[in-house]
Amino acid sequence: MAEEHIKQRIRQLLKEHNAVLLAHNYMRDEVQEIADITGDSLALSMQAARTAADVIVFCGVHFMAESAAILSPGKKVLLPRPDAGCPMADMVTAEALEELKARHPGVPVVTYVNSSAEVKAHSDICCTSANALTVVRSLPDSKLIFVPDRNLGRFVAKSVPDKEFIFWEGFCPTHERMTLAAVLQKKAEHPDALFICHPESAPEVSSLADHACSTSGMYDYCRTSPAKKFIIGTEAGILYKLRQENPDKEFILASPALICPNMKLTSLEDVLHSLEQMAPVITVPEDVRLRAKTALDRMLAVPRD
Repeated sequence: MAEEHIKQRIRQLLKEHNAVLLAHNYMRDEVQEIADITGDSLALSMQAARTAADVIVFCGVHFMAESAAILSPGKKVLLPRPDAGCPMADMVTAEALEELKARHPGVPVVTYVNSSAEVKAHSDICCTSANALTVVRSLPDSKLIFVPDRNLGRFVAKSVPDKEFIFWEGFCPTHERMTLAAVLQKKAEHPDALFICHPESAPEVSSLADHACSTSGMYDYCRTSPAKKFIIGTEAGILYKLRQENPDKEFILASPALICPNMKLTSLEDVLHSLEQMAPVITVPEDVRLRAKTALDRMLAVPRD
């Protein structure tokens, strides 16, 4: 079936099912192009919860669809590729987290949204890459457990030297594949470019950045910056929207290794098949959903800087 015909059929089925199509910033270009809403994982779920849609089709990875199910219990959540997982989220389990908590009684757990619903349910508060520092600063405790991304945790810890961190040793394999040598080479090839990266990057890489921030922060930064050339240190999918929004600016991927195989699994054919079958449906047990939602609600209640 031709791509344009697939897109037309998807739009038709979305209308018939009163469905909204979400696509993470790292999805394939053609999937982002047809989506109703694109963005960061949690922002997508929050926006979807506010829509009148009965069905959420989430083009992303498993934990993202879980977040949508947590925030929209009255909606059906479809994940076109249920095998699209997140290696970092898989690096921590609720059982292992409980063992760590038992060794540090009373220490609050701050959990990155790139985690399973069960892990969120065993946490005190969640954070995103955009608000992690604000969330950590909001806690009165002098000691905390940060799960699962050690790189984001260490990035935040640099700005709060008065707090002691216990880091879970999880990481994003895609961002870790962006080496210091690769970035230095790109900077040497493009000395007039600013280097921006995601705080999931290794510390020695993020320390080189002119600006380190979330994907949504990268869009804002590049849109408002007077610079005309940027080296981008995050998953390649972000380039689609950056180039759409800034046709007069140049964007260079910091490393060819910045491609997440899980984020690239979802195709237009997968989306069409999901809408035709109204499956696979992602659900979260109610007891887990309520506890996970509490951790998310606590994060959302933190005043913004």
